[in-house]
Amino acid sequence: MVWLLGLLFLLLASSSNACDRCIHQSTAAYYSANSPTSNGWGACRYGFWAMEISQDFYTAAMPSIYRQGATCGACYKVRCKDRRLCTTKGTKVVLTDQNQDNRTGFVLSKKGFSAMARKGNIQKLLNLTSIDVEYKRIPCEYKNKNLTIFIQDWSKVPYYFSIKFLYQGGQTQILAVKIAQVGSSKWGYLNRKYGAIWETNKVPEGALQLWMKIVTSGFKEKWIMANNIIPADWKSGLTYDMGTQFKDIAQESCPPWECGDQPWI
Repeated sequence: MVWLLGLLFLLLASSSNACDRCIHQSTAAYYSANSPTSNGWGACRYGFWAMEISQDFYTAAMPSIYRQGATCGACYKVRCKDRRLCTTKGTKVVLTDQNQDNRTGFVLSKKGFSAMARKGNIQKLLNLTSIDVEYKRIPCEYKNKNLTIFIQDWSKVPYYFSIKFLYQGGQTQILAVKIAQVGSSKWGYLNRKYGAIWETNKVPEGALQLWMKIVTSGFKEKWIMANNIIPADWKSGLTYDMGTQFKDIAQESCPPWECGDQPWI
């Protein structure tokens, strides 16, 4: 009997390391205003890009989900648990901000929140202060879009270089970013300033290339080189297509009964 219990424990432990769709329980409210944040920026510092990359299906999340900006740009499926008011389909949202008051796990855009309602029940759902939800992380998909960088307005050649990543696909997390002059082997690290912003005050001369370290399938990590370069005459306030896209799916650790490969609760 003891060895059977030990075997069962090992099976459960191994299963908990092989799920890419862990289902979690939480609560959700929605933004009353059309802007994703009160100041238009948000903790991820996407600014107006929050609405662009999410097509107005955006969300703020509590600190344990926001993880100091590591999940900025991550996609989640959120589903209301009130079957009288909501469908079983749920809504897909992009994380663009941190929920500062921490009273609910998520604060969805009004559009994203309303999308959970059954036909004819949108206003009834909006009348609620908060609702119980279950959620899981899902891969981000941007049709005909590569990973793109936006060079922050305060960047200046050759003293300071600051970027944010847009249209980050897959179910990944950027752990580190390196930069170098094209053709050079002298790579320097960018620092994560906050949210989706990476920066350096050691800007190489000439055209630039980026090298990104991401969490990939399973819990593994790998470096990915951007296919496109940043031109020598780069300018702040512009976007640059990196010519590559992430399609990897990083996994979480959770018990088998919380894995999203099973039917939703």
